[in-house]
Amino acid sequence: MGRKSKDPAEARPRAGLKKTALRQADLPALGEVRDPGRRFLFEAEAALRLQGYAHIAGIDEAGRGPLAGPVVAAAVILPEDFSHPLLDDSKKLSAAQRAEVAAALRAHPGLRFAVAEATVEEIDALNILGATLLAMRRAVTGLSPLPDYVLVDGRDCPPVGIPGRAVIQGDAKVAAIAAASILAKEARDATMIAWAATHPAYGFEIHKGYGTAAHLAALKRHGPTPIHRRSFAPVRACSDTPLPL
Repeated sequence: MGRKSKDPAEARPRAGLKKTALRQADLPALGEVRDPGRRFLFEAEAALRLQGYAHIAGIDEAGRGPLAGPVVAAAVILPEDFSHPLLDDSKKLSAAQRAEVAAALRAHPGLRFAVAEATVEEIDALNILGATLLAMRRAVTGLSPLPDYVLVDGRDCPPVGIPGRAVIQGDAKVAAIAAASILAKEARDATMIAWAATHPAYGFEIHKGYGTAAHLAALKRHGPTPIHRRSFAPVRACSDTPLPL
């Protein structure tokens, strides 16, 4: 998926990074749902196209909260003619629904997307925010063509040198971010299911690394695996190996 960073500092946002080239008033409010057909999902991209932006990428991540596994990010340039009745925040969809939308996205000839990750080692070295921004940066730079504007789920934009805007709960408000949330989640789930074959005692195929009661019980019984995040308190409490200074 993503390359390993040679310099962890590349994940840290640059001081004073300008998040947007437009005034907030130039874009839709992206607040309450206004129609049951969910046409509002496409309003941000439509407004930016009117401003002259041609390649608008939505960015989201999967896996900030788990105790194990990488954090995965996706960047998506959604074709203007793409639509799907289930397109939404990945957390609102069942596994079958996510798979259906992901297949429709990948099948569209106009879709441009990239998926990247930050490793467990990078999470422990940088902290989860720094690692998330690193994965997002890798996903954006993996796009071809590169976007000329980015819409990012959450509060922070990765340091990519491209105009952009962070959108709180963007995966429920912006179509390209919703698409990115689905592709990131699908990719990360597949990674954790593959790790379950190597570490069958932990149930990764079920909880995907999140701190469920069964996962915590397995941690206490067996200790951490190489894919556990030792900077996270529940893992650290079960580890005999301290984090490197």
